[in-house]
Amino acid sequence: MDFAEISLKGEMEANQFKDFGKEMIDYVANYLENIRDRRVLPTVEPGYLRPLLPEQAPNKPDRWEDVLADVEKLIMPGVTHWHSPKFHAYFPTANSYPAIVADILSGAIACIGFSWIASPACTELEVVMLDWLGKMLDLPAEFLACSGGKGGGVIQGTASEATLVALLGAKARKIATVKGEHPEWTESHIIERLVAYTSSQSHSSVERAGLLGGVRMRSLPTDDKHRLTGSTLREAIQKDIEDGLIPFYAVGTLGTTSSCAFDKLEELGDVCNKYEVWLHVDAAYAGSAFICPEYRYLMKGVEKADSFNFNPHKWLLINFDCSTMWLKNPYWVVNAFNVDPLYLKHDQQGSAPDYRHWQIPLGRRFRSLKMWFVLRLYGIENLQMHIRKQIALAHHFETLVNEDKRFEITAEVLMGLVCFRLKGSNELNESLLKKINGRGVIHLVPSKIGDQYFLRLAICSRYTEKHDIQVSWNEIQAAAKEIVEDNNVIKVNGIKSINGSNGIQTTNGTNGVNGHH
Repeated sequence: MDFAEISLKGEMEANQFKDFGKEMIDYVANYLENIRDRRVLPTVEPGYLRPLLPEQAPNKPDRWEDVLADVEKLIMPGVTHWHSPKFHAYFPTANSYPAIVADILSGAIACIGFSWIASPACTELEVVMLDWLGKMLDLPAEFLACSGGKGGGVIQGTASEATLVALLGAKARKIATVKGEHPEWTESHIIERLVAYTSSQSHSSVERAGLLGGVRMRSLPTDDKHRLTGSTLREAIQKDIEDGLIPFYAVGTLGTTSSCAFDKLEELGDVCNKYEVWLHVDAAYAGSAFICPEYRYLMKGVEKADSFNFNPHKWLLINFDCSTMWLKNPYWVVNAFNVDPLYLKHDQQGSAPDYRHWQIPLGRRFRSLKMWFVLRLYGIENLQMHIRKQIALAHHFETLVNEDKRFEITAEVLMGLVCFRLKGSNELNESLLKKINGRGVIHLVPSKIGDQYFLRLAICSRYTEKHDIQVSWNEIQAAAKEIVEDNNVIKVNGIKSINGSNGIQTTNGTNGVNGHH
């Protein structure tokens, strides 16, 4: 085959592939518009797919029709449908057509924007979009590039990355400070004394950041509303200083994973500023709500933080991955990550951010395109309506739970998450969750704080309406009825109790169904 034949063959394939793209768009639209009709949780077993696929890749091309048919036949049976209105597990992951088509454009441009010169628009749009979004949240001007100060924003892959990046920046800053005070100390001598702080309710990725950063991470207890307070942090810092340790980093969570609790950020900020501890704010889920002025009271004290992060890819209709992070002084992060070989240098260095110095990986996609598309094609008002609607749906579900005397709410409902349980033992609620998910109509996950096991219902899909919440509640009630019937005589604290018509009835006691376990 000569070069002319190869060129002609390539041209024919390109024309075919363009048609494939158009057909896939139709498939995606049909999938999303009819997602209610699919079972939310798959029934496949681990290893289901391997026997259905050939042992090796084909030598010659398969037909497009066969590939698309196999998506439906082989892949969809193993998909958990996160965007179904019946999916209530974890937290939402965002999705919208503007973000999808922006991802298509990003994939077509296919630049690797590790430096300004690698693709100037990739860097410059990101700088502007982080300012747009920061202004939507009313972040302090020190975090914004447009303020003319040191601050600025960057898109990370996940909140987990942002937490680690902030920790490494804080580590670099503290090492430099201590070496200035004690030039005779070695870096290893300093590092082995560094200590960071987080709440017992913070995401597991915070603890993992400590492991990856090679420092000890102290998990601190919370108050009766599952919040980390300033007094608790102050006591821990003072004790560690007395023990010869060096406090350097703390994470405050706004919207914890288990119950969507909000640490007392203003108090934490005062303590961190006093002891020169870097305060990082993890608002991964709840941060999106701060585009609504009425929820900004929950971020009071953010002006005292050194870094702030939340995930538009959770709740702001921007597809994964898009985790936005702002720093008052990026110097310490850039200093921690700065490896600058000759082949990455360019004449404009210093005039614009080289984002490879702001993150763990070198490569990065053109992620700001989907932020630009979503913010322009929805507008702030419609994004605010989306947040308010989902929080209203959560409160509607809260009302349904409160109207059923068999159930109780276990945490204040502030965002789109409702934590609830059957009044009774942990084992009873474990059985309830297994029954709910086994029925296959809706999907929930549990959590546990202290000794109390409970269920979480998150409003996840942008398609969710009030009637979907009623469907989910009907499923929960039906599962509860089955559990009660399956356990017609239930032991609570060793005392047999007979189920009444309204659910579980038992004698009162400090550890009975009306108490906390």
